[in-house]
Amino acid sequence: MGIYIDSQQQLFHLQTKGSSYVFQILPSGYAAHLYYGKRLRAGDLSWLLVSQERCSFSPNPVPEDRSISLDTLPQELPVYGTSDYRHPLLQARLEDGTTITEFKYVSHRMEQGKPGLEGLPAVYAERESEAETLVLNMQDLASGLHVELIYAVLEDYDAITRSMRIVNDSGASIELLRALSASVDFPHMDYEWLQLSGAWTRERDVIRRPLAYGMQAVESRRGSSSHQQNPFAALLSPGTDEDHGEVYGFSLVYSGSFIAQAEVDQFRTTRLSIGINPFDFTWLLEPGESFQTPETVMVYSAGGLGGMSRTYHKLYRERLARGEFRDQERPVLVNNWEATYFNFNAEKIENIAKAGQELGIELFVLDDGWFGRRDRDNSSLGDWVVDLNKLPDGLDDLVERVNHLGMQFGLWFEPEMVSPDSDLYRMHPDWCLHVPGRRRTEGRQQLILDFSRQDVRDEIVRMIGNVLSSAPITYVKWDMNRNMTEIGSALLPPQRQRETAHRYMLGLYEVMERITMAFPHILFESCSGGGGRFDPGMLFYMPQTWTSDNTDAVARLRIQYGTSLVYPVSSIGSHVSAVPNHQVKRTTPLDMRGLVAMSGNFGYELDLTRFSDEEKEAVKEQVALYKEIRGLVQFGLHYRLLSPFEGNETAWMFVAEDGSEAAVFYFRVLSESNAPLSRLKLKGLDPDADYSILGSDGVFGGDALMYAGISVGEDRGDFHSELFRLKRMQ
Repeated sequence: MGIYIDSQQQLFHLQTKGSSYVFQILPSGYAAHLYYGKRLRAGDLSWLLVSQERCSFSPNPVPEDRSISLDTLPQELPVYGTSDYRHPLLQARLEDGTTITEFKYVSHRMEQGKPGLEGLPAVYAERESEAETLVLNMQDLASGLHVELIYAVLEDYDAITRSMRIVNDSGASIELLRALSASVDFPHMDYEWLQLSGAWTRERDVIRRPLAYGMQAVESRRGSSSHQQNPFAALLSPGTDEDHGEVYGFSLVYSGSFIAQAEVDQFRTTRLSIGINPFDFTWLLEPGESFQTPETVMVYSAGGLGGMSRTYHKLYRERLARGEFRDQERPVLVNNWEATYFNFNAEKIENIAKAGQELGIELFVLDDGWFGRRDRDNSSLGDWVVDLNKLPDGLDDLVERVNHLGMQFGLWFEPEMVSPDSDLYRMHPDWCLHVPGRRRTEGRQQLILDFSRQDVRDEIVRMIGNVLSSAPITYVKWDMNRNMTEIGSALLPPQRQRETAHRYMLGLYEVMERITMAFPHILFESCSGGGGRFDPGMLFYMPQTWTSDNTDAVARLRIQYGTSLVYPVSSIGSHVSAVPNHQVKRTTPLDMRGLVAMSGNFGYELDLTRFSDEEKEAVKEQVALYKEIRGLVQFGLHYRLLSPFEGNETAWMFVAEDGSEAAVFYFRVLSESNAPLSRLKLKGLDPDADYSILGSDGVFGGDALMYAGISVGEDRGDFHSELFRLKRMQ
């Protein structure tokens, strides 16, 4: 049982195995937030709310009780205009043109399990016993606007989700101006703010800074979650590290423009809110209609960042990702993109696949250039028919050749895009996002199809479905290579144009649902110029993501480390590429490139036919090694040991849930003359057990490995890497 309700006190206590979230309905009808943090015992917790008159400039909505001001009251549903001057969760423009609302409690209901959200991805429960859901009904009596605050508790997964459903029960149209997913008021400002930020080929740097008065925020206005910011933010107690300190994580299950913000007010309290970015957003809600916000997944950890990460990893791996590949080990693949770019034919592809088969690789992926007249990146997107100039015997012939080698076959698509030089665009120039009378800004010489339109969605599903039905394809890389401009739709009326970006996301989710459900035997990997849409919304439809277009081993240390703060390793695509690296021109040894790539879903992104005999032997060994450890890497407990953001060394490890085995990865970027000896303290082992280390004759206590550590980095040279494999002694 994860939700306790004290009817006499009108107090609601949401409880996971490690956290409590408590709020109360006041006699005035306001929903007051009392507590979020380490798990508390059930009981009378109403004393946690302390009310007193604070400031004459904080108005009092209840005349007979001057201790209550919405400007100081911690709230579950804060709105603007009736004495709270902080940022609201919800704002609407009413029929009379005003934006004043005031929501008070009407009722609540409990549901066993966790219902899905209409049209949106969300964490799910496989059995009703895994979750409980509380729906709190709040109403603005003057307007008839009705809000359902939706809380779901996954007790054993140690997470709470929040979202909001807004229902127009009035007789007039209402325009939503702001509809976030969650807002939590914290009693002080003594926190650090953490975000994941970067750029294309430099995604998800870990950024920390102390909270300050006023606003601190991360947001995307690009129509996607973006390379620049990730839809995640956390508050940390000062000094928090991987293993110690309190962490409050907020992760938004959404792939479009978002905002996550913390506001510190005059009394040094903090309001954290997250949801759809209100910038350039409105939504017209006609009488009887409803609007569902995306879901926020909240995780509290008393065991530092590592504790938070492992909670997100397990939840997202087991109860966000879906389908038959969710729990399956992922195949070792080779992608031809950096080997051939657009210049290939069937023989060249077959030769790369044959080289891969000889090295033990299981899956060949044909990337961009196989369709339309796609010889460069300036044409043919939207024309999803096979280019018979490159593949004169068709796609099915090429797939048969690859399958004959004993390998699976995968294919690249970019379904959301259209090239101005394409048959589709010439036939339907109004099918892209655009504003009549304005230029259509191109990115990578392409435009974005208007997925808010049903006719566009149906045609894309038809074309992609035809290709996927034409041959035994077992893998799809779904790419998206630009952000939105001129966000408008030819079919929407003027008053709904600012709905386009969100309607696009709803349309995209519909298309992904239809295609992935129609082809359950295909492993789908999402991509957006690498990591431009690495978010929980995508993981609901596709269980893995191409992490970054930057495949340099040194750069990937930071990218994969930052990504692992929220996202499970089973979702992280990581490949070995050629050197000098195509993005940064750095040359790193094959063993380091291999071990970095083995810290995710492993593969190769180069021309295998150019390997020397020595390199072929090394790659064969890498592939065989990864097949031995991939179950541990993809589904084990992930522990970060040394941060690339803090020094010259990086280390992480993967431990079986029962502690029976572990794989430890260590990397040093630059060598140092006459360097001191280094010891690496491990984590997650059984302290009472003894372990053997592959290649060593010794027996090592789990306690000694964790508290004293193992010697690393003895060999000299730049770009050094080591792997230690541990087995528990019987």
